[in-house]
Amino acid sequence: MARHHLRHILANFPDTTFTVLCEPSESMLAEMAQVFQEAGRPVPPNEPDLERLLQQYGDQLDSAFIVSPHAMHHDQAVACMQTGLHVLLEKPMVMNAAEARSLIETRDRMGVHLVVAFQSSLSPHIQTAARMLGAGELGEVLNISATVWQGWRSGTDGTWRQQPEVSGGGFLFDTGAHLLNTVTYLAGEDFSQIAAWFDYRQRQVDILAVAIGKLKSGTLVTINGCGDTIPSCSSDVRVFCTGGILKTGVWGGSLELQTNQKDGWHEVPVPPSRGDWEQFLLVCNGQIPNPSPPEIGLRMAYLWDAIRASASQGGQVVTIQS
Repeated sequence: MARHHLRHILANFPDTTFTVLCEPSESMLAEMAQVFQEAGRPVPPNEPDLERLLQQYGDQLDSAFIVSPHAMHHDQAVACMQTGLHVLLEKPMVMNAAEARSLIETRDRMGVHLVVAFQSSLSPHIQTAARMLGAGELGEVLNISATVWQGWRSGTDGTWRQQPEVSGGGFLFDTGAHLLNTVTYLAGEDFSQIAAWFDYRQRQVDILAVAIGKLKSGTLVTINGCGDTIPSCSSDVRVFCTGGILKTGVWGGSLELQTNQKDGWHEVPVPPSRGDWEQFLLVCNGQIPNPSPPEIGLRMAYLWDAIRASASQGGQVVTIQS
């Protein structure tokens, strides 16, 4: 993911300067260096220890883009913000709600910006859908149904993503984090109750997961994650309202509306798409409000904590105190 982001930034933002890298893996550093070379840009120095990096280069930096395994996000983001840097943080934001609250406190105390790099929160399709729902354009929200699937079990075998102490969870917390974030973003409110079940499929982390829940308003929600299907990666999110049905995906990408069965589905017009780095720059420059703040990450963390607690108790209903 770091190389994916880097290619996009190098190709589209010539004014963005990379001062230093923080990559502890020599093999991954070599691949990062190749991306710079292919773009005709000098390879920055690498300091694999973040504490030393911030001590040595902190006064030369404006921001940090954190693209690391999930368990590292909190401490790395706190260290960068305490140095006075704005932070763009890969998903999922943190491992639990306590860490989410800690990030919010640090951001507020240091007066910096923290943007979470969730494609859905940064997608014009999801942003438009959330605005329509929040404004009541489709009437009362009745049900939300969200599904994501991928050949994840075999595709991540032998990687840190299946090591729970590093990943924090399995399919539902990795690819499925997009589902959880999209649902909480569209809901625009906290959950009140959750019941969930995991199937580990002979692995250390969840591979299959289902959850049913209720928002504080009473809206009913179903969540379904299948990480052991055919080689594929896709999703389906539907929001059922009294005045219409919205259909999108956990990464955005499209937005369709049906207001009656006769006329079928039609595309909802949305603003042009702007990527995560462009929106991060606009936030830091005060040109737009933060479209993906840690408060949304906190709402998702409350949901994830409850899902994990319920699944560990065989699906017992968990009441969320947020």
